[in-house]
Amino acid sequence: MSQVFVVHPTHPQPRLIAQAVDLLAAGGVLAAPTDSGYALVARLDDREAADTLRRLRGLDARHHLTLICRDLSEIAQFAKVDNQQYRLLKMATPGPFTFILQASKEVPKRVSHPSRKTIGLRVPAHPVTEALLAALDAPLLATTLILPQHDAPFVDPQEVIDALGKQVAAVIDAERCPWQPTTVVDLSGSTPEVLRLGAGDPATIGL
Repeated sequence: MSQVFVVHPTHPQPRLIAQAVDLLAAGGVLAAPTDSGYALVARLDDREAADTLRRLRGLDARHHLTLICRDLSEIAQFAKVDNQQYRLLKMATPGPFTFILQASKEVPKRVSHPSRKTIGLRVPAHPVTEALLAALDAPLLATTLILPQHDAPFVDPQEVIDALGKQVAAVIDAERCPWQPTTVVDLSGSTPEVLRLGAGDPATIGL
């Protein structure tokens, strides 16, 4: 059975966050709350954990996984960002946007899109996610927790426990989290393209 860390949704206990990070460091996949539903998260440099993310979601290698980053400077480390893109990202982060960008050499090839060499990146606004990132001191490889037999992500921790209680190392229970999908913006081409309209208003970042 997975471990369950019951944390405060706005002031997560550092001791419990540290225990969750220990599981990540040991190669575990966690179910963690974000500002757009629960996500499956793992260390970026863990090959087996990345395979587990895709297996649980029923995804092939062409589906973009996402790097959850602490801030804009971390995005710039893992993606190729020009001045125009940087200004746009600065307006949008933290917030409910996911950006598709050309991956830098810091991103393992097995994680980026196999032909386009792109990666999804975002900076969420959720205290628990922020605490995990700070304690791990690295980005999280993530995918929204939508199982193959479902058409919407999990937002209730007990439902996550019931569905994945034996398949992930731990579930972080921070009460129900909000659900509205992120707005996905492709910045990998010559002009920005909104691929999915979600919680983020493109007009607020000039799109």
